[in-house]
Amino acid sequence: MFYSIFQKYLESTDLPGRHLMDFISFRAGVTFALALIIAMVFGQTVIRRLQRMQIGEEIRDLGLAGQMEKKGTPTMGGIIIIFSILVPCLLLGNLSNIYMILMLIATVWMGTIGFLDDYRKIKFHNKDGLKGKYKVIGQVGLGLIVGLTMWFSPDIVMSENIQTETGSALVTEVIDEYPELQKTPQTTIPFVKNHNFNYEWLTQWMPGEEAAQIAGWVIFVLIVIFVVTAVSNGANLTDGLDGLCAGTSAIIGVALLIMAYLGGNVIYSGYLDIMYIPGSEELVVFAAAFIGALVGFLWYNAFPARVFMGDTGSLMLGGVIAVFAILIRKELLIPLLCLIFFIEDLSVILQVAYFKQTKKKYGEGHRIFKMTPLHHHFQREAPAGAKVLLNYPKIPIPESRLVTRFWIVGILLAALTFVTLKIR
Repeated sequence: MFYSIFQKYLESTDLPGRHLMDFISFRAGVTFALALIIAMVFGQTVIRRLQRMQIGEEIRDLGLAGQMEKKGTPTMGGIIIIFSILVPCLLLGNLSNIYMILMLIATVWMGTIGFLDDYRKIKFHNKDGLKGKYKVIGQVGLGLIVGLTMWFSPDIVMSENIQTETGSALVTEVIDEYPELQKTPQTTIPFVKNHNFNYEWLTQWMPGEEAAQIAGWVIFVLIVIFVVTAVSNGANLTDGLDGLCAGTSAIIGVALLIMAYLGGNVIYSGYLDIMYIPGSEELVVFAAAFIGALVGFLWYNAFPARVFMGDTGSLMLGGVIAVFAILIRKELLIPLLCLIFFIEDLSVILQVAYFKQTKKKYGEGHRIFKMTPLHHHFQREAPAGAKVLLNYPKIPIPESRLVTRFWIVGILLAALTFVTLKIR
């Protein structure tokens, strides 16, 4: 709103500061501060309201230290995060920018799915909440919206950096340039010199150039659907300790913000030899609000938590991170950047598969981990009589220390993600 007012009414005046809204860094800074303040102020109101409505978390006794003390802690705190993201973006974001529009849709879309899940758990005292197939339908729907928009929208284009050498035999000058904008399903991959991968390369065997292009885009849309589903479910599973999902997501958000800023700036893109995506710099404003909202939420969600984000927050965070990475063409870097989410996801899958296989073979189910998702493995001792493949550590790790260690691992993964872009 303010961005539009400045652009429409104040740009041609002599008012001091009239050009501030033109600077991404200024709007991002203000958006971060505003989201942080809203989360801290609005969060207190939401927590009191949830307490009066007796919307508390129902805890099952799984033998984890301090677990039952959390019973009755207000949940659905993801509302705080969503509100703290939307308000600054609506006030300071460029609402005509297709990237900002898609991020706002993703926030509301996944937040609604998570809200319905939490509502069913509380209203009907059903620990399973919304049926899994409906969650998947919602995730697939968001993937289709994002993938098809990137396919058909004329505002979503990119350009590869092309290096040309000029000069004499003694003096060679390398010139980086972006000759033209392209409508193509390209993405970034690590560890290779020309680190752009085009999904159309997978369909070059098809007869006809147009058919190959369409098939390439179809593959891209399917990848988008898979990434949105996988990351949102991974974030959902990670939300099991005070501050774990919020802190990890904030670290990922910082990495994505830097990538969006570099990729949306033609000078930095050329210098670093990365893909240039015009218009994507607006995502920096959204990312700043995203980070500010999470830091503000941690004011209440850090150990010992006064509020839980619930599926309202965790499903939204995973969906937003996935869509953001896809829009800046970094979805193939997610396995490293969001490795914590994927390990949490994978630990559950492996645990269930191993238990079923060993039960069928030996008549008694064995376990790989003491408990899944993975973060609970470090919290408890092995159940009496249970056959556990990995029984380390012997002594459970306190929750606050465990969360901090996960954050440190998240920071390391973010740093390694940037490193992969220069190892070619």
